[in-house]
Amino acid sequence: MAYYFSKTVDLPFQSAVDKTIAALKARGFGVLTRIDVQSTLREKIGAEFRPYIILGACNPKMAHEALKAEDKIGTMLPCNVVIQEIDGRTEVAAVDPLASMQAVPNKSLATIAAKVGDQLKAAVEEI
Repeated sequence: MAYYFSKTVDLPFQSAVDKTIAALKARGFGVLTRIDVQSTLREKIGAEFRPYIILGACNPKMAHEALKAEDKIGTMLPCNVVIQEIDGRTEVAAVDPLASMQAVPNKSLATIAAKVGDQLKAAVEEI
């Protein structure tokens, strides 16, 4: 089982970031964190890296359901979405929560993770 959903698009990097955030918002997700990996690596260790953003996306309703079902699941939240430039194109990838939650033996959590995954996959496909 793959641990992510992805799609490569012919959009400028920033346009892909903006469209990703809009697609997430349309499905009830907010962006809690935004990590600019390129800038962070340059600043912290002087390394050059391609444009690469990690968005920490969260759907509050679904996160609440997951936390009620499994109180330590916060260790796996929020859901990460990556936007990166590869060979002049832009790739958008999101974690598959169902794959990452396989480590947790809780059937109700698996149901929630599947719903979240469906919404993340739909958001990526929309880009």
